[in-house]
Amino acid sequence: MDSIGMSCIKYLLFLFNLLFAVSGIIIFSVGIMIQQMYSSYSLFIGEKLFTLPFIFIIVGIFIFVVAFFGCCGAIKESNYMLITFAAFLCLIFILEAAGGIVGYIMKDEINEMLETRMNNSLREYNGNIIYYARTWNAVQHDFSCCGVKSYTDWSYIITNGTLPHSCCPQTPTDERCLPEYANKDGCLPAFENALEHNIFLIIAFGISVAVVQFVGVIFACCMSRSIRKYETV
Repeated sequence: MDSIGMSCIKYLLFLFNLLFAVSGIIIFSVGIMIQQMYSSYSLFIGEKLFTLPFIFIIVGIFIFVVAFFGCCGAIKESNYMLITFAAFLCLIFILEAAGGIVGYIMKDEINEMLETRMNNSLREYNGNIIYYARTWNAVQHDFSCCGVKSYTDWSYIITNGTLPHSCCPQTPTDERCLPEYANKDGCLPAFENALEHNIFLIIAFGISVAVVQFVGVIFACCMSRSIRKYETV
């Protein structure tokens, strides 16, 4: 048990679990960040897509607990804890793969949902619910856009030839927002591009975590095998 090879595997597994615990904290933080970043746009995103940050938070906590379990298994050289740790890693890997596949399949559905919800909420801009106006003003200001697909979408909502002031960031607040001074690009493509960019970063990070998980499974299996050999001697 005191062989150099066994000691190397033990400390490498312990180091891996520290990195794995850090990745869990990062995933947890990403979930919090996504929740805060898109909370102002929940009117467009919908409940189905807005569950993503909560999933990240739960997965981050779960990964941190699994990493702690792996550290204990490495320090105590417990065969059962290492096997359980490897099984949990495989489970997390399967869930991540399933989530990635579902996300890819739902990509077109998400884009259609965004367009539908944006069009529906645009028609309610002048209604009694001020939340619609606040959300549209926020997205048009943050993404430097106007309307769903272009600024002309507002001509069906506001009939006096003006636009919401959030479409004209350079126009003083005491002046009317006119089409010639407004942002011309629509918010739908800008919002979709932002979502796709963030999803790409999440996928890249997920692949990195998956690689770390795979290495952890190898280390855990090697150490478990060494422990079994020692116990049978």
